[in-house]
Amino acid sequence: MAFPEKKALKESRTIVFCDQSGFYLLPAVVRTYYAPVGKTPVLKENLTRDHLSAMSGITLEGTLYMIEQERAFKGKDAVRFLKHLMRQIDGKLLVIWDGSPIHRSRSVKDFLASGAARRLQLEQLPGYAPELNPDEGVWKHLKYVELKNLCCQSLSELRIELRKAKERLRHKREVILGCIRQPGFEV
Repeated sequence: MAFPEKKALKESRTIVFCDQSGFYLLPAVVRTYYAPVGKTPVLKENLTRDHLSAMSGITLEGTLYMIEQERAFKGKDAVRFLKHLMRQIDGKLLVIWDGSPIHRSRSVKDFLASGAARRLQLEQLPGYAPELNPDEGVWKHLKYVELKNLCCQSLSELRIELRKAKERLRHKREVILGCIRQPGFEV
């Protein structure tokens, strides 16, 4: 375990791995075994770039936190997510996330300077290393297991399906813990 994580455990901080992703109306097509033999399933979808942006965080205990919105995330949205984490989790936090520009934005710096730094410590993963972020496994599971082959006609329908998928995943603690073990973190 790296230095920030060891220090966080010593200070009794809750470690949260965070990331963001997009969910499009176009389905994540995966192989299915439920189609009748000889009948290739056909998915009918709308060709659009409309999407939901989602930001999530997972803890070493296997807890999942998530927010979603109908536009791309900006710095102020990253602050909104950090506030969400601080409302949901008691005590001090160590948030580990990638080097996205929204994570280094003026909004995030101002939020830390306004007093959040007493409870919140932010650490950045090395550049171009998504395999080190356990939260990437959450996106993979949601897209290719929970929402596989799903065709939604609108963003509101996609939001409902994403929320249901998120709730199913929250009850699969072992899947979340597996995402944490994958890059080599101890649970």
